[in-house]
Amino acid sequence: MKQERAGQIPVTILTGFLGAGKTTLLNRILREAHGLRIAVIENEFGEAGIDNEILLQERDEQIVEMNNGCICCTVRGDLVRILGELQSRRNSGRLRFDHVVIETTGLADPAPVAQTFFVDADVARDYRLDAIITVVDAVHANAQLDEHHEAQEQAGFADRLLLSKTDLASAGAVQALSQRLRAINPRAPILPVAFGNVDIAEVLDIDGFRLDAILQVDPAFLDDVSHEHDDDIGSFAYRDARPFDLERLETFFSLMLKTYGPDLLRYKGVLHIEGKPNRVIFQGVHMLFAADEGKPWAADEPRESTMVFIGRDLPRALIEKGLALCRAGVSTDPAEALTT
Repeated sequence: MKQERAGQIPVTILTGFLGAGKTTLLNRILREAHGLRIAVIENEFGEAGIDNEILLQERDEQIVEMNNGCICCTVRGDLVRILGELQSRRNSGRLRFDHVVIETTGLADPAPVAQTFFVDADVARDYRLDAIITVVDAVHANAQLDEHHEAQEQAGFADRLLLSKTDLASAGAVQALSQRLRAINPRAPILPVAFGNVDIAEVLDIDGFRLDAILQVDPAFLDDVSHEHDDDIGSFAYRDARPFDLERLETFFSLMLKTYGPDLLRYKGVLHIEGKPNRVIFQGVHMLFAADEGKPWAADEPRESTMVFIGRDLPRALIEKGLALCRAGVSTDPAEALTT
């Protein structure tokens, strides 16, 4: 590992479009025996934070959540504040960390985040931007690059491009995507990453960010950047303390994805399932959906399901009605929510 420059703390910005696999990679980083103490700043688009439940917390990391806004616009001031607070706690000996990882929301343009390390004097003094790591979904990336400016920016500003889900795409599709990414960003190495499995030396302390190279791509990089998301993309959260019936929930999700899958950019949640002592964690992108068993509910812990849906013109009332019909003990078929 490289040494800190003049006492500055290296920072990795971890970006990538919704559902690309950023949190999976972050779990891999936290699990690795690299000897670093890492402070994690989590940003989620929406009113409820899910990723902190998904992240492994078996080690002594400091994890800070920033919800209900995009780190590149409405909560950028919070990023400066949090970095300042982390540094203050480090200077006083109350907190030890060697590296900071910022995981942005999938709708973030990385440029304003990176700007923070050059235009704010205190941040520039205490931290150095080590690299922007972008995870790219091999299955959905072409459509995302076609439709979303943020996906193009994430690829263009990357110091490393990590291709996820290559096992779900054909070799020809992966090759074509790689060629497209090289055309967008010829300076960033492209590496495969399966379930977050990548050499840590390729993502941490790589001294990959080069301001002069970024200024060649975007001469206005250090100017103030205005940033707006697509008006038709929004998010909502659903919470319920009553347990779900797993079979009914699976039926409803199957029908919902058939109908609204193309517009569901990202959905994830922590579920309280009747008869299960552990949380059930689910994540999905469009039609790709997976669920895993999480950590056990503590005996004195309130059990509550929390779900977040991000998408284009989503029928919130209809989805909430269907989820309500998936509770344990409800007799009405949840499919009726999608047919009425």
